Amino acid sequence: MKGLKKGLFSAFIFLMILSLAACGGNAAPTNTGTTGEQENKGGNAGGGSEVVTIGYSGPLSGGAAFYGKNVQSGLELAIEEINNAGGIEVGGKKVTFKLESLDDKYQPSETAANAKRLAQEFKAPVVFIPHSGGIFAAQQFNEQDKFLIAAYTSEPKITETGNKLTMRIPPKYDGYIEPFIKYQMERFGKKVALVPGTHAYAKDWTALFKPAWEAAGGEVVAENPMDYNTETDFTSGVSKALSKKPDVLFVGGPSEPTAMVVKAAREQGFKGGFAIMDQAKLEEMAAVLGGYEPLEGAIGTLPLILSDAPGVKGFVEKYKSKYNKDPGSEAGLNYMAMFIIAKAMEAAGTTTDAEAIHSHIQEAIDNLDDAHRLYYITGIDDAGGLVHDVRIAAVENGQVKAIPINK
Repeated sequence: MKGLKKGLFSAFIFLMILSLAACGGNAAPTNTGTTGEQENKGGNAGGGSEVVTIGYSGPLSGGAAFYGKNVQSGLELAIEEINNAGGIEVGGKKVTFKLESLDDKYQPSETAANAKRLAQEFKAPVVFIPHSGGIFAAQQFNEQDKFLIAAYTSEPKITETGNKLTMRIPPKYDGYIEPFIKYQMERFGKKVALVPGTHAYAKDWTALFKPAWEAAGGEVVAENPMDYNTETDFTSGVSKALSKKPDVLFVGGPSEPTAMVVKAAREQGFKGGFAIMDQAKLEEMAAVLGGYEPLEGAIGTLPLILSDAPGVKGFVEKYKSKYNKDPGSEAGLNYMAMFIIAKAMEAAGTTTDAEAIHSHIQEAIDNLDDAHRLYYITGIDDAGGLVHDVRIAAVENGQVKAIPINK
């Protein structure tokens, strides 16, 4: 009997503790790792502030991880800067942002699953995606699911689909092809070997470059695409291409593996030039190769650190302080794009209506502070592509030299 009373008393104490805990709503909450979805819902209900999740699906592992993390770093820095400044004001509320990043391993099927999750579970009104295969996959449903794709790709077809909720961030790569070919033919010769990646973006770039080279009077002596995402030793593939005695190699994919292709070519005695599709960046390749000397005769996009755009100097200082390296275009363009999205939300008066946000992008660009203008972007075209003043560069005598483009 005594044991029974003791058990009842213990049960009573336990119930009292539960009751007090249930009534303790005014106590400081414990941080349990609130998801983006919960934060967005909580912000909307609170009336005072809102936390909006910005989605990112990109390659954070595998051969393209270096590329994917560079894109991610630009978004991280922009969001950190916006939040530290107190956020933005939308409809009388203060809004801050949270970046939710998911690894898609550069696989379009993974991107589609990630984009669905980011839009539905995390309520992200915008999802940044840095490769054309993944963007095409997400375009199959983003209008229905009502989220904006911030597309980091220069693939022209991305904005030829008629998708009304896509913003293409870089300039289209078809503007690079003619000046790249002209430079390489004049400096090295008319025989080219094609050694690009096997991903969708590289295939599409090659499909335009090859006939343009031939139309300019050149000869394609070899075609040997390689998987830049999974291969680590490019010696054999490069050797096959060089056996045809090309004057120029056409290469391209993420910067790190592209640099390794260049290294393999130089180690086998190749003295010619490189036409480098714009996904790979000269400055990032030089960091892998230990300098610009192996890139002699390469032509690509102008490194961000050499741009005279008004916000570049300050951005480079902030980026180096945080990441201990110079930023490339992946970081810079996505940093600027995030500020454009934030400004568009302010102008549209909403953080949830993707169509309204998209319709205010031009106004956002017009109102962007000089401190956040890292590129000469003047607007957005009718198809959803940001309009750029394109800059290219070549490596001559170990130095990067800006190359003018005939408009």
